[in-house]
Amino acid sequence: MSQTGTYSLMVHGGAGALDNVKDEKTAVRYLESIRSVLEHGREILELGGSALQAAETCASLLEDDPVFNAGCGSVLNENGKVEMDAAIMDGRDLSAGAVAGVENIANPIQLARLVMSESEHVMLIGEGAMRFADHCGMERVPESYFLTPDRIAQLEEARLKHKIMLDHDSTEEDTEDQKYGTIGAIARDPQGNLAAATSTGGIVNKRMGRVGDSPIIGAGVYADNETCAVSATGYGEDFMRSVLCKTIADFISMKGMDAEAATKAGIEYFHRKLKGRGGVITIGQDGKCSSAFTTKKMIHGWIEHGAETHARF
Repeated sequence: MSQTGTYSLMVHGGAGALDNVKDEKTAVRYLESIRSVLEHGREILELGGSALQAAETCASLLEDDPVFNAGCGSVLNENGKVEMDAAIMDGRDLSAGAVAGVENIANPIQLARLVMSESEHVMLIGEGAMRFADHCGMERVPESYFLTPDRIAQLEEARLKHKIMLDHDSTEEDTEDQKYGTIGAIARDPQGNLAAATSTGGIVNKRMGRVGDSPIIGAGVYADNETCAVSATGYGEDFMRSVLCKTIADFISMKGMDAEAATKAGIEYFHRKLKGRGGVITIGQDGKCSSAFTTKKMIHGWIEHGAETHARF
């Protein structure tokens, strides 16, 4: 059956053992958010919006939800500050925008979109990115917007242990019992265009200036109409070393795999080479949705070919 004229959409909200989701109420909270975001994306695509618009909007909505480690839910670095990373990519022409180490911005993914559309560059960082935000008239939010009790408690715990911690880490060691916090959204519109967006607050108690995979094109995000759209979540350094999102796209273009097979092969490579921790969501050029992860769980949801909405761990 031809899928011409249909749309597909996927989002994710982190990977890991997710042992912090110990009760049904918390689980429902996560899944309801994922479903709500997907329905907003569905409306955009059904009203004629582009894959790029859908990916940006869904990512922004996830940034606005404090349960996810991005935007207002971002974790704190060693200085008790928020430093956020984000990137967005358009599969039509491989245009992309990214920001790293930004503060006081409610929606870093929107700033990344402005870098793509309003500058000659792909990535801006730190003070330069903030000046560009000012130039574009982007409103700054106060630090108090990000300083939630949960994030402050996380940082205090990490400092006591003299270690960095991943989002919702509840263990003494760097084990599976944690949530690797990143959000992402990918889409295929009825015209067959693909887009991908990824955003994160990083790692609790991370060193000032640390940048993960989320703003790195090909590592944490990638989109090309000829292959697929991919967004990653997990331990950023592993994705940077493997350039996993581009690797999955290359399996499609160079080995003739479909998106599902390429996603599986990519995660197998990721685990074999690095024992990498995390997962990916992928939409192929045909609109089929797939996902894979090496952690116990990954919060994600999807709408394939305009059909029903799914959300699961």
